[in-house]
Amino acid sequence: MENSKFQELLQAKVYEIEEILKSYLPKEEGYQKTVLEAMNYSLLAGGKRLRPMLMQETYRMFGGEGSVVKPFMAAMEMIHTYSLVHDDLPAMDNDEYRRGRKTTWSVYGDAMGILAGDGLLNYAFETALKAFSVKDNQEQTLESMGAVAESLSVLAKKAGIYGMIGGQTVDIEAENQDRQLSTEEILFVHEHKTAALIQASMMVGAILAGADKESVAAIEKCAYNIGIAFQIQDDVLDVIGDSKELGKMVGSDAQNNKQTYVTINGLESSRKEVERLSNEAVTILNSFPGEHEFLEALILQLIHRRN
Repeated sequence: MENSKFQELLQAKVYEIEEILKSYLPKEEGYQKTVLEAMNYSLLAGGKRLRPMLMQETYRMFGGEGSVVKPFMAAMEMIHTYSLVHDDLPAMDNDEYRRGRKTTWSVYGDAMGILAGDGLLNYAFETALKAFSVKDNQEQTLESMGAVAESLSVLAKKAGIYGMIGGQTVDIEAENQDRQLSTEEILFVHEHKTAALIQASMMVGAILAGADKESVAAIEKCAYNIGIAFQIQDDVLDVIGDSKELGKMVGSDAQNNKQTYVTINGLESSRKEVERLSNEAVTILNSFPGEHEFLEALILQLIHRRN
């Protein structure tokens, strides 16, 4: 796909997702108005909306045409946003700025930052549950309700202690380790902290579109490769990236004595692994008959990004 065409499509799809997200925002009213304002402030802070985009494109690739995916798209972005809100807190990364503007806790205070993150996580599931009432111009069947229930299960597991939260836990504990971490431990963090929500996004898209179990398992593997390659590339860019392109200082991992895939396996080996994982992901994608030209281009741009 030509880059100009890809960028045009990308902008249109981001706009579509922004409109979907806005349609599910909670109203800023009542005695709890402050936390609702903080939640919406966080959600509308911008971003690439990659996870709901991956969900929507996977849904379409497997033939999905209805609106049942929309509550899940919004829910996924809420979960991703809550994780960023909590990451920025003084007890975690202590960041006062994200994407060029004040972080949630630095505007509303750290206590309200915690509550805003909690609110987003809970409201994400309130939002996803609305998929049960989406009719798509036809009556809900037991099969379609089963797909929604299965999608909720995937979303909960990949976001929880056996997914993103589990990865974050190991990552925090690794900061205080004097010993060198193993590649297995680094990959555990990358799989759970980064790849898990990408897996959830693509798996939910496939499940809601009616994909069979073998296809969902293949998509889970494809998304694993995407997530791991994305994070290794992030480690690589911290070594060889351009500060102006990245929008942040390079070399911060080494300066902070942070152990990464690159520090353990070396730069050249890491770059080869990114290439292997991305090629395998595209091969899996090409095994499916649906339209996925844009999805493939999105994945390759995500993995081989320069910023």
